[in-house]
Amino acid sequence: MLDAFIDEHRAGLRESLTGLTEEQARRRLVPSATTLLGLLKHATFVERVWSEEAVLRRPRTEIGLPAAVEDSFLLTDDDTIESVLADHERACAAARSIAEPVSLDDLVHGNRRGPLPFRWVRLHLLRELAQHAGHADILREQVLAADADRG
Repeated sequence: MLDAFIDEHRAGLRESLTGLTEEQARRRLVPSATTLLGLLKHATFVERVWSEEAVLRRPRTEIGLPAAVEDSFLLTDDDTIESVLADHERACAAARSIAEPVSLDDLVHGNRRGPLPFRWVRLHLLRELAQHAGHADILREQVLAADADRG
């Protein structure tokens, strides 16, 4: 059930981009760098942090991730809906593969907090994905409403 809920929120984040233009996906509606496309890029970062860093103990520099969480929302000119979706799919597939042999009661040692039960990691991932899926729902609603008002 835990895996099913995690996958549901992964899908919700991806679906928030369905039918949007590149401009809509990049549109900033809040003072932070948070955009719909940036949320999915951040979710990719989160997947990799909690699987490759926490479980496999690979440093962020080796994985190619920014050191600061807030930088994981930043978009480059090369980031497109298609490319960010593909990166997210790859990160989720890798995270599923990494998680498969790990028991929820196993300790993982690659997080700055120190050893954590894998159950904590999975519940934290679920909480974070649910939170960001909610953000994406609101941002999408705002983007579509603003464009409907213009039209």
